This record gives sequence, C-alpha cells and structure tokens, in this order.
Amino acid sequence: MKRFIFAHFIAIFCLCTNAQTSLGWGSIDVRYSKSEMPAQTSKKSPLLRAWRGERVSAQAVLTTQNELQDVSIAVSDLKNGRSIIPAAAVKKYFVREVMAEPFYNKKDSMMVSDRLDPVKTTQVEARTTLPLWLDIHVPAEVKAGTYSGTMTVTADGKKLSLPLQVQVADRVLPEPREWRFHLDLWQNPYAVARIFDVPLWSKEHFDRMRPLMQLLAAAGQKVITCSVISHPWNGQTYDPFESMIAKMKQLDGSWRYDYTVFDRWVEFMMSCGITEQIDCYTLVPWHYRFDYYDCATNSVKELACRPGEQKYHDFIVPFLRDFSRHLREKGWFQRTHIAMDERPKDQMEAAWQTIQDADPEFKIEGAANYSVDSEAADRVDDISVAFQYDLIKGEGLRRRTAKGQKITFYTCCGPERPNTFTFSPPAESAYLGLHAAACGYDGYLRWAYNSWPKQPNEDSRFGNWPAGDTYLVYPEGSSIRFERLVEGIQAYEKIRLLRPELNLKGAKDLDEMLRYFASNKYEKDVDPVALLQRMNDLLWKLSK
Repeated sequence: MKRFIFAHFIAIFCLCTNAQTSLGWGSIDVRYSKSEMPAQTSKKSPLLRAWRGERVSAQAVLTTQNELQDVSIAVSDLKNGRSIIPAAAVKKYFVREVMAEPFYNKKDSMMVSDRLDPVKTTQVEARTTLPLWLDIHVPAEVKAGTYSGTMTVTADGKKLSLPLQVQVADRVLPEPREWRFHLDLWQNPYAVARIFDVPLWSKEHFDRMRPLMQLLAAAGQKVITCSVISHPWNGQTYDPFESMIAKMKQLDGSWRYDYTVFDRWVEFMMSCGITEQIDCYTLVPWHYRFDYYDCATNSVKELACRPGEQKYHDFIVPFLRDFSRHLREKGWFQRTHIAMDERPKDQMEAAWQTIQDADPEFKIEGAANYSVDSEAADRVDDISVAFQYDLIKGEGLRRRTAKGQKITFYTCCGPERPNTFTFSPPAESAYLGLHAAACGYDGYLRWAYNSWPKQPNEDSRFGNWPAGDTYLVYPEGSSIRFERLVEGIQAYEKIRLLRPELNLKGAKDLDEMLRYFASNKYEKDVDPVALLQRMNDLLWKLSK
C-alpha cells in the first residue's frame, strides 16, 4: 500500500514539474524512507553555520519515478572571495536503510535510514526516495564569511544541482585530539576480523580497522578498550571479547604473562590518534570465571572465583603486579585504568582491596547504575553514571573536578529517550553532548562503538537489546546518529571555549538555555530539534 501511495504522489509531482527525477534539500533531523515521498524539501541551501575547524552536516533528498543507473554526487569548491573550502573537505554519502524495531518491541519491524554509504556511484529503483548526506569539514585556516558552491547529482548522464552555502564564524574549534570532552566508545576488534573475514591480529586485520578507528579519533575519542580476560561481559555481543593477555601457569606453580596482543593493540590505537587512556576490562566479570593455560596438563583451565575469596586474590595479585611492571616499562601506567562495568557494590569493594594489595597506584574506571556513596566514588578516577539517575552532583561533582577526577554519563539499553538507537530521532544524539555540558560532566560513555550483529549493513537488531544498541558505525563508514553525536560534542567544546569570555548577560542566557538539557527525566514531549535549534542560535550569537 505504501508503495502504491508513493507511486501515486510521485506521478502527480512529476506531472506538475515535468520532471521524472527531483532533488531538494531536506533536514538532518529526518530519517527519510525509501518508500515514501518526502513531506517537504527546498531548493534553497540549508542554514549551515560553523566555526573554523568544525564539521557540519546537510541532507538532500533524491526522488525518482524511473530506475536510475550510475548515480553520483559531486560538490564544488565553496568560495568566499579568494578563500576556499575545497571540495575535498566534503565527504559524500548515500543514506541506506537497515532493519530495526520499536523500543523493546520484537513483534514489529521497520526499515530506518541510518547507514552512510561512501560508495562513488549507486543505482536507484523506480518510484523511490534516496537521501544523500554531506559532511563538511571547514578548514581551520579559512577566513570568516559566507562560502557558496553547488552540490550536483548526476543520474544517467543528467545533472541536478542545488546551491550550498556555509556561514563561517571568526572562531576556531581545535583539533579533536585537543577537545576536553571525554568520549569513551568501546571498540570491538574481534567484530572487525569476523566481518571482513581476515585472521585475527594479522596485517589485514589492522588495515581493516584503521579507517574505523581513525573515524573514532576524529570524533575526539580518548579511551582504548582492552579485554584482559576472556568474555568480560559473558558474551553479550555477537563477537565475544577474548583476552588480550595470555596467562600461563608454569610447571613450578609460578606465572608467566604474554602481552604481545595487548601491546600491538594499544600501539595501533595510539597510531590512529587515540592516546589518552587505556581501560582494561575487567577484574569483576559478569560470569566470575578466569581462564589460563596450565603447562602441567598442557590444557586451558578455568578458575571460578569471586572478589573477596582467597583463590581470587591468589590469581589476580600476581597478574596485576606483573602487569604494573609491564605498563611502567612501556610508559603507559599513568594512563591505564582497571575498568569495572555495573558490578555490585560488595564485589567492587572486594576487588578494590585486591588491587590495593597488588599496586595501590593503579587507577580505577567504573560505570555505575546505582547510587554511589562519596567514599566509594572518590576511589574511582573515571566514573560514569547512568543517564536515568542523579548519582553524583553538587558538592560531589565539585570535589571530583577539584581533584582532576573524571565523571561522565552513559546510555545503553535504556532509556528509550534520549538515545542513539537506529530508530532514535537523530537530534537525540546531538542532545547528549549538551546534556553533559548542562550537568557539568566531562563526557559520555557508550558500551558499543562497533560490536556488530551478524549482518550490520542489513539488520541492526541483536538479541534482547534495542535495535542499534550494539553499534554506532558500520563496517564501511559512519551513520546519521554518529555524525549527530559529533555535532553535540562540538557544541560542548564551543560552550567550554566561550564561557570564560562571556559577559553577565551572555552567561545568564547560556545557563538558562542549558537548563533545558540538564534533566535526567527526558519526557515524551521533549522536542530535541527545537531545543537544539535554540541552542545553536544562541551559540552563533555568542560567537560573534
């Protein structure tokens, strides 16, 4: 029925314009359906405003009555007198649909536009809509002013063009590696090996991972995710995490540890531009089991134990002491954290005592979905609190800031809103960065950057998680929600840079606007599109 209605509308549209194919600017806040006529498009350039060094996005919509072959996108240089934003600074994508389902509703399924496909050319079926996405990176060295150019879509030899303008403020956004926003999206190297069918830790594996991890570094990622035991989350991903550190019990009962994979992974991630922090998961796994190689029996054995037990202490302390020695030799100790994820309070306390016995200078990172008392929180150098809970604020927040300890927030399988699911309104991804700014948090944590399901390009559902919960990007490129997440992080950085120079009125206006983003009770009637527009208007005004 949808296809019939769409065909009817497209036929009327073509009769009115004498065109078989039409191109117009849409909105980055809309997920356009392949099978539906877009409600509204424009021939005028969208209002794009950026600082020098910033990335901004635009979305156009191609509708056609006929099947099209060899469809391509081109963008001219954007010019402001002799100053130029070169065409090479604009990434061009076709927007693809993936299977999803409503929030925790396994009975209904739907197709949603999310995947950004970087292919040079594509085909378009008759009587369909194809969204097109532009990612415009404004060079830091250009001058302020309005830059004008053209986007052209070529289809079967025929060209359709739209004007494209970007207003650039006389402000500079630093390189992502200099951003203060503490972005912690967990990486899964094992998923990359499976998707591209390459041997784990081979040159081909690292070559496939490099574009993906450079994309993450360009978003300001600060943390390298390392698994120091097997299956730290008890297999909650399609591709389970294996241990990057081999543990071997020798014939005389002593222990030997092999850090080869761990070292290669950390060095690789640093070469991609992610250098600030190394998080090691975990000493408190969900299954409370630890495997090792037993030389006496020439076999892999498994030790079942929990923090607080003597056999746990006897297994963990020798490892941590040797790990501490190795990290210090590599010069990585100060940036390494022993990481915990939503573990019970008593287990966290017992594990902390064990870490103290091994090396009291180890730093701790943890995610908490329950109220954390001040003493326990003070032990955690980098703590992340669930969006839904008011866990640390006021004096606790000020005390952590004074001590240089980080506090971020996270979303995962909940809440329904705001979030970064494939079915989430795109503006919600940008909302998250402003929530961090409003609450005084250092950044944002998400448990899955690329823990892909079986066929991530086609189906974003996996297990009991909401669709898209396990990944933010695709094997060959970005997504609408990831690009919008970067938008919110850039807004956070603008606020940080502007605040010290604001006058009383400007500071008051900013604080009043931020209050709309501070609540952890995100009501159903919240309109993130309107809030973001108001905030962006204010930031543009304050930038002048």
